[in-house]
Amino acid sequence: MRKDFLIFGSPLIEQPEIDEVVDSLKTGWLGTGPKVHKFEEMFKKYKGVKFAAALNSCTAALHLSILAVGVKPGDEVIVPTMTFSATSNAVIHAGARPVFVDCEKDTMNIDPEDIERKITPKTKAIIPVHFAGRACDMDAIINIAKKHNLKVIEDSAHAIETEYHGEKAGTFGDLGCFSFYVTKNIVTGEGGMVITENEEYANKIKILALHGMSKDAWGRFSDKGYKHYQVVYAGYKYNMMDLQAAIGIHQLPRVEQYWKRRQEIWERYTETFKDLPLFTPASIEPNTRHAYHLYTLLLDINHLNITRDEFLNEMTKRNIGVGVHYIALHLHPYYQEAFGYKKGDFPYAEWISERTVSLPLSAKLTDEDVDDVIEAVSKIIRQSNYPNT
Repeated sequence: MRKDFLIFGSPLIEQPEIDEVVDSLKTGWLGTGPKVHKFEEMFKKYKGVKFAAALNSCTAALHLSILAVGVKPGDEVIVPTMTFSATSNAVIHAGARPVFVDCEKDTMNIDPEDIERKITPKTKAIIPVHFAGRACDMDAIINIAKKHNLKVIEDSAHAIETEYHGEKAGTFGDLGCFSFYVTKNIVTGEGGMVITENEEYANKIKILALHGMSKDAWGRFSDKGYKHYQVVYAGYKYNMMDLQAAIGIHQLPRVEQYWKRRQEIWERYTETFKDLPLFTPASIEPNTRHAYHLYTLLLDINHLNITRDEFLNEMTKRNIGVGVHYIALHLHPYYQEAFGYKKGDFPYAEWISERTVSLPLSAKLTDEDVDDVIEAVSKIIRQSNYPNT
């Protein structure tokens, strides 16, 4: 039994970002300013794209991307049911209807064949989610989009480091959306980013992100002289602050270092749990790079006398923080009441929803932390295993 509670997804924060935040406090640039601009430039270089817009969340990134590509009330946007609510809610905020699609049972990623089945004359876009950091089948998805003249917005919240056939996640579709939330691979506390090769989309997103004003705060109040703004859209308050970017500009250079540490933990989990009545994550597809954002175990509940939720409680009793990624969206009351979804609509996502549990996976974890997680999982599963199975 651990003495202290191991927080799920706790980030590794180092001294340089602490010093940078203090510097922001001292200089007075707390809102959108030079550090946000620097972070955007760094992320553009990392992804090899022309345009990037830093925002206050990936949810904001998704919402503004949907608006930028011209989705309007009454349109339909295809999203996986196996995702976080933000993917679907961004569609709803734009006035459109989210059309759910099942996932592949092994990868947990959106099923391209089911995408094809769900396209109607109202469909305007597809939002694939690179689940847990595993690249979606982007060749198939892009081919479907071209065939039906649809926009593609990549939800890359889990996928900062992800690559598919030599290209980086977020660069296949019309726009790519990223998260720097506190549990993500690179953090700014709260925060997001949109990347694109389309200048029109980038400009519209930047304006929409700050009330629809034609000039941001940095441009208006810098030492280059005051500039009046004009409101050209009914915009939002989605801008990133320098206080957030101050963290990100030091986190991003360590992206490979942190990735390697999570890979070590991932491989150790997989090797240790391979003989237990569990389903470990599917092997990584050739010519792809996994971001190792989530380590999702699936309990073999047919050979255990414990449910997934009982397993979660047992882990918590042992001071190990765990997560669930996810209970499929169509199983939640809101989406059932608003759109008529029901249990039985998406069998693979439901199969996963009953069995999935996410273990701690962070560059902050020590070897001793990983030992504690492995010990807790192994003991609970062995104690819960039916005899002779």
